[in-house]
Amino acid sequence: MLSTTKGLRLHIGFFGKRNAGKSSLMNKITGQEISVVSNVKGTTTDVVEKSMELLPVGPVTFLDTAGIDDIGEIGSLRVGKTKKALLRCDVVVFAVDFETLSDIEKNFLLDVKKNDLPVITVVNKTDLYEINSSDFQFLLNNSNVVLKTSVIKKDNFVQEFISALIKVLPDEFVNSNVILSDIVKENETVVFVIPIDKEAPKGRLILPQVNAIREMLDNNSVSIVTTPNNLKEAISNLKTPPKIVVCDSQAFKEVAEIVPVDIMLTSFSILFARLKGDIAALYEGANKIDELNDGDKILILESCTHHPVEDDIGRVKIPNLIKKFTGKNLIFEHYSGHDFPTSIKEYSLIVHCGACMTTRREVLNRINIAKENKVSITNYGIIIAKCTGILKRAIKPILG
Repeated sequence: MLSTTKGLRLHIGFFGKRNAGKSSLMNKITGQEISVVSNVKGTTTDVVEKSMELLPVGPVTFLDTAGIDDIGEIGSLRVGKTKKALLRCDVVVFAVDFETLSDIEKNFLLDVKKNDLPVITVVNKTDLYEINSSDFQFLLNNSNVVLKTSVIKKDNFVQEFISALIKVLPDEFVNSNVILSDIVKENETVVFVIPIDKEAPKGRLILPQVNAIREMLDNNSVSIVTTPNNLKEAISNLKTPPKIVVCDSQAFKEVAEIVPVDIMLTSFSILFARLKGDIAALYEGANKIDELNDGDKILILESCTHHPVEDDIGRVKIPNLIKKFTGKNLIFEHYSGHDFPTSIKEYSLIVHCGACMTTRREVLNRINIAKENKVSITNYGIIIAKCTGILKRAIKPILG
């Protein structure tokens, strides 16, 4: 409860050519030997992650990546993982260590700029090299901040880096998005409805539930937690109706029949659709279900990796719900974790999970890719609300 979950941490990625000093930079900033440092090119072969508290910024996750110029068959796979890591990052740290920039470096920076990611470029090893003026101007034009340093010899680099980081922080980390506290005010009541079924982890709650309850405790609001079986009694026992009822999306139909229409109703997944993504785009994407035809392919994206259980929501419940709603013979494909298809043009609809285990940046990147390819995208909670006929009611607390 006291630690910030990975999906809500600021993700800072270190990128650059092989042996540009990426690992040295990360080790210097963290104050730990997280990544192996060597003069041999290609020492970092996979994405190395380190989560920590970086004061005064707060909770962060650092990503050290393989060189963007890696070569060979294995090297191209490493570059592919590096590009995937870029989709998770909120801030890019770009390491440069030579007199001139290569075309690979220039093209990488231009691609990052297209994705509207803040960039801190670190011209490293200045005790050995001096970058030429035209390339330095290119860095200035395509970076938010440029630092010149020698990590090995400069004692105040960490403070310079933190100052630069504070300058480029994305808005959602300066003015943190909220889950519920803009809807439920101090002393108002929220009822959380949590089913205890086969997907509920034994002895604990899932992250969206924990995050929402904790926010309400911090907000000095009144939280009541119950199961669908006890919901009617929980509401009737209150002297004043709750401001809102928040349920697990899988219980939408049952809960909607119990909660009076004058009490707001939504789900954890829909709240996280706003927290982690573009809620308007995800809401609009749900309407694509009305246009599906036999043989259409639907992509299901799960941000966490787990062994599917019987009646799994992503692999069983949602596909069955969509097929029942549409009456169509549809094809479903699944990707989990940070995996994402190289092409999505073949899909008619993408259904994303609540994204509690991934970053807002990664979800927004996926939404933007969908928009660019003119593929509709929605999320678990929104599509379940659509299929159970209560989407307008479920989305009203957020979109009005």
